[in-house]
Amino acid sequence: MLTDNHGRTINYLRLAVTDRCNLRCFYCMPEHGLDWLERKELMSYEEMLRTCTLLVSMGVQKIRITGGEPFVRRDMLRFLTALSRLDGLDELSITTNGVLTAPLVPKLKQIGIKSVNLSLDTLDSNRFFAITRRNEFAKVMHTLDELLEHDIDVKINAVVMDGQNTQDIIPLVQLTRELPVSVRFIEEMPFNGDDHTYKGLEWNHLRILHEIREAFPLLRKIQDPAYSTSANYHVLGHKGNVGVIAAYSRTFCGTCNRLRITPQGELKNCLYDDGVLNIKDKLRAGLNNEQIKQLLLDAVNKRARDGWEAERARTLTRGIHESMAAIGG
Repeated sequence: MLTDNHGRTINYLRLAVTDRCNLRCFYCMPEHGLDWLERKELMSYEEMLRTCTLLVSMGVQKIRITGGEPFVRRDMLRFLTALSRLDGLDELSITTNGVLTAPLVPKLKQIGIKSVNLSLDTLDSNRFFAITRRNEFAKVMHTLDELLEHDIDVKINAVVMDGQNTQDIIPLVQLTRELPVSVRFIEEMPFNGDDHTYKGLEWNHLRILHEIREAFPLLRKIQDPAYSTSANYHVLGHKGNVGVIAAYSRTFCGTCNRLRITPQGELKNCLYDDGVLNIKDKLRAGLNNEQIKQLLLDAVNKRARDGWEAERARTLTRGIHESMAAIGG
């Protein structure tokens, strides 16, 4: 198994395949002025497949494809099919906003995708438009229906934002009454592409949980899966579950098992770091597989203890200015 300098097992890769997105959520990117990467700046499918093959050979067992929105990149299904065939890869999953996903669900099932994270911050179409700046609510809900129809495990990710969608917390929990979904509430983070100033966290994981408990007194703590970033709960009598992710408070760093690769090929040991190795540049420089693997090992052995340490190290050079789409959600 691949382990870091703090003795943590590293077996999970989040691979962002594009920075482009067909929504414009204000907490993720500015409405205007964000320049998309040129194609040559992105990792090619061949480069991503080679990198994933090496990481799987080193102990990575799970890969999650993210963006931007993965399905705005052409030939994504072909790439997913190739990934699904990697020897040693136990789980391939996707995070999507659902706008383009519904027609693809049967093929995703055929490929072997068992789990999809669906970004959905509200069940109100007007608030959806206000948050995403796009009128695509119906398509996202159609994707949810299709995923459930095809027995694909669904986690609904909702970012909780003061003054924007806190009134959606209870309706989203109510979804779990009849649907076998996990609704996960995520603390807002400062990755907004510098369009607005991040003024700190009004709704942390404790406040979110309190809000849920007040409305659902039958909420009970359940066992968290290994390496879980969410604290997980179940309302007695409901079919689904509820999770709360302390993404800004960073309470789960001690068991972090993941690496991130951005669309530009930058390896990140932590969401909050500056990036520790540009894999794309090394591949294009002609390094062989053993040299790449050694660089990956060296990078993993220089991980920050937690997200706070990673953020402190980066602010020595520059603060957080990226869009989440450029990092990989």
